[in-house]
Amino acid sequence: MIATPAIALSASPARVAIAPQHTEVLHVTNTGRSPAVVLVARAGFVLAPRGRPRVVARAKPPWLRVRPARLRLAAGETGALRVTAGRAEPGDHPALLLLRTRPLVRAGVAVRMQIGVVVVLRVPGAIVHDLRLVRVGGHAGRLVLVVANRGNVTERLASRPILLVRRGRIVGRMVPRRRELLPHSTGIVELGIPPSVRGPLTVAAFGRRVLVPSSPRARGRSRSRRRRPSTAVAARTRRA
Repeated sequence: MIATPAIALSASPARVAIAPQHTEVLHVTNTGRSPAVVLVARAGFVLAPRGRPRVVARAKPPWLRVRPARLRLAAGETGALRVTAGRAEPGDHPALLLLRTRPLVRAGVAVRMQIGVVVVLRVPGAIVHDLRLVRVGGHAGRLVLVVANRGNVTERLASRPILLVRRGRIVGRMVPRRRELLPHSTGIVELGIPPSVRGPLTVAAFGRRVLVPSSPRARGRSRSRRRRPSTAVAARTRRA
């Protein structure tokens, strides 16, 4: 049997989609065994190039308001926060609500908990979809693409196939893993090259074609072949 922790929080929904000049209700539950005071703060929300979420604590979205600023919850109690969105430019605007408990001192140790709830404001108007392939590289049988979202809405990369073309013929079709690319951000897409694909390639993705003079797999093999003779020579020298 797993013991209930002294401090624990949950929020529902885990992600809030909201329209301008609208209010949504966020339910916060104290699932711990001790009373808790929950402090609410706004923060910025970004995704690192490889998709890892990051909190930008000093960026407080001006369009986001939340009331009340704190909740007092007994063990097992649920409270409600009113999340209101103001006006903003057309497009998607991600933000984060940080729910943090006041420190609880147990056995001389201060314990607190923090969870984040993503809030996305979508403003209608001139919506721009603009994904661009910025750079292509690779290593050891892997293809690395740098993709920029120059538009104003969040894009899902898994819906965009990546084609490998050789001598005018499609020799590979790959789909990135499911992830999002936020507006005005850059991401890295890394894919394994099929073993059957060798030699020079053209990568066709996101409305652009980029020539890769030789596949990363081929370059890896050529480097390993160049290293082997030098090792053999060194071994013969030691024996002499």
